[in-house]
Amino acid sequence: MEQALLFDIGSTFTKARLVDLEQGILLASSEAETTVQEDVSLGVQRTLEELGNWEQAGIRLGCSSAAGGLRLIAIGLVPSLTAEAARRAALGAGARVLTTFSYRLSPEEVQEIEALAPDIILLAGGTDGGNREHLLANSRLLAESDWSCPLVLAGNIKARGQAQALLEEGGFQVFPTENVMPELEVLNIEPCRKLIRQVFLERITRARGLENLPAIDNVLMPTPAAVMEAADLLQRGPGGADQGWGDIMVADIGGATTDIHSLAEGTPRQNGVTPRGLPEPRAKRTVEGDLGLRYNARNIVETWSKDCFLELLEKIFPAGDWEQELENYLSRLEKNPGSVPLTGSEQKIDAVLGRAALALSGDRHCGKMERVFTPQGPVLFQYGKDLTGVPCIIGCGGVLARGPTPEVVIDGIAAGTGDEGVLRPENPAYYLDRDYIMFAAGLLAQRYPEAAFRLMENSLIKLERGTD
Repeated sequence: MEQALLFDIGSTFTKARLVDLEQGILLASSEAETTVQEDVSLGVQRTLEELGNWEQAGIRLGCSSAAGGLRLIAIGLVPSLTAEAARRAALGAGARVLTTFSYRLSPEEVQEIEALAPDIILLAGGTDGGNREHLLANSRLLAESDWSCPLVLAGNIKARGQAQALLEEGGFQVFPTENVMPELEVLNIEPCRKLIRQVFLERITRARGLENLPAIDNVLMPTPAAVMEAADLLQRGPGGADQGWGDIMVADIGGATTDIHSLAEGTPRQNGVTPRGLPEPRAKRTVEGDLGLRYNARNIVETWSKDCFLELLEKIFPAGDWEQELENYLSRLEKNPGSVPLTGSEQKIDAVLGRAALALSGDRHCGKMERVFTPQGPVLFQYGKDLTGVPCIIGCGGVLARGPTPEVVIDGIAAGTGDEGVLRPENPAYYLDRDYIMFAAGLLAQRYPEAAFRLMENSLIKLERGTD
């Protein structure tokens, strides 16, 4: 029996999963607090002690979002073009995009970059043969700054060599790759995405102390990238087209961020609709850093509006003294973001917090339809992806896996915030990643696709639709 030992070294918890590759089943699992402030190997060792008999596992792989994940700054030329293309490439690679800059950097923006101290800078700008000046000017400013780190250079091919020389003189480790936008409104993000993951594997894992961890041969990628790999495999199937589940969305609610993945073309489903904006990638990820369930709980309530949030609580869980209980819980989370619900009432508040986070995140991820009146009559424009026909949403994260009402939480994506123009799923089935297996399947997806696919099919649990 061939076994794999798979780890996720998260910001809060380190998770270990022991998997039977032949049958595609979970054999054992364990969790321990991540010890990033001490030595991450301590948390890994504690999961091994709890796991028990793991030594016979011949494959031992990991992913990580510890210490804030893969922290990246994206720099492009036009906000809606090369800067947006760079941001999409970074998100697709599993990075946490701290901020995005456009046009020529100012001295104040350079100071902001120094203060943010990113793990990687992604520098783009100009189509191939187009604007050279901004890419070279930004390279000079970065080279003169007081911060250096690995830098992925994905801009105008005509300026790339000169920009690389400037940056390397300034102390940057430069990794050149193909332009993220070689022609106007033509995306080419896959080479950049792969290179960011390679830099993470070769450079960032060493800097974070993730090399030579006990029982882990390789930390392959950031955790969000592993979830995306799993989702991609689940949609396509291990043997290619039409063998998988078809179009899906994955909602991953964490303590610091809420991530939404969609695996769908997202082209217009209605006749007479005109797409607008950049082409959307089939595999798309968005990250909402203001909607983490632990670090941003109060912001979720305030973004929803407190009165509306209390109304939602009362609608889903009637007859509670919610105002005071909500304030008590929010105050406790502000003092200790590592807190978990201690009472039934706090579990219900947590569920509605998760539902609101998914509603807000889902509406930001999905495309929008806009009716514009012209002299020739009304015209429908689509911005982003049409996900109305997506038949399946998979939920993962602690509030879903450990809470008593995961269907209430995951229903947030389909229910949304009330904006009628959002192209959110209309009648999806819900599945729960109860054992937090998506990251493990993602780590196996490239080398063992059939085992990874079976693992997800054996582990994902279908839910009843939630409360409307």
